[in-house]
Amino acid sequence: MKKSALFLCFILLLCTQSCGIYSFTGADTGDAESFQVNFFQNQADLVEPGIDRTFTLQLQDLIQNQTSLSLANNNADLIFEGEIIDFYVAPITATSENTAAQNRLTIAVNVRYYNTLEPEKDFDRRFSFYYDYPANAQLVGDVLETALNEIYTRLTQDIFNAALTDW
Repeated sequence: MKKSALFLCFILLLCTQSCGIYSFTGADTGDAESFQVNFFQNQADLVEPGIDRTFTLQLQDLIQNQTSLSLANNNADLIFEGEIIDFYVAPITATSENTAAQNRLTIAVNVRYYNTLEPEKDFDRRFSFYYDYPANAQLVGDVLETALNEIYTRLTQDIFNAALTDW
């Protein structure tokens, strides 16, 4: 009985100990302990108020939720910065009367990622995603909120994957 209790304690100790670089999301943060996400300013020609703040916060939340890194305001090990460079709506399908049947909202961000501990992992990349909606719907209220949520979910996950996974 005493050996089985000791063995159980040993197994529990092994299960709770880790080297700290693996996570269930596949993120590899190396020796990094902190990250910062600088404000993503909206520099798109078409300005939708508040999208810059919302995007910045969603990227912070995703990294915080999927890693054990601490959010810092400056001097972090991992730094994300950039700007929203495109926010536009374009028709994508037409009806027999030559009017739009569907519209597509596209948002693009330019991201600069700095890993102060492993500079070879730094990058400067453009990420974009879109949301299609019926042409007879206005891009306001619930339609806009749904579009932004879907686009931001994809964009932030793509940025996370590019910076912190080898996928």
